[in-house]
Amino acid sequence: MTKEKEKLLEIELKIGKILRAGVFISSAVIIIGLAMFVFTGYSGYSGTTYPRGLSEIVRGLLEFKPFAWLMTGLFLLILTPVLRVLASIFAFAKEGDRMYVIITMMVLAVLVLAIFLGHTGA
Repeated sequence: MTKEKEKLLEIELKIGKILRAGVFISSAVIIIGLAMFVFTGYSGYSGTTYPRGLSEIVRGLLEFKPFAWLMTGLFLLILTPVLRVLASIFAFAKEGDRMYVIITMMVLAVLVLAIFLGHTGA
């Protein structure tokens, strides 16, 4: 195996580890939130209210509100592919492949824009 192929394989293995870790961590947080909800029967919020912003979610985490834990797990799950794109940018930069760095940065920009627009409800 050539040196370049070894580098590519190493990079792909690292990216795979990032994806597995992201899914594992987000799943664990979701399971914690779900268990808290099942055992208490209470979401931590009254009626149809729920945390809408990052500060409210963090406050809910610190107060051990089940719904905040569930939302954090989902946020981490959504963040996992974004981390994969970031890792790919660094991998392509390390390889010296400028075209793929630019393309991957455009993909990252679209992801960030979609997350922002989804958050604002636009």
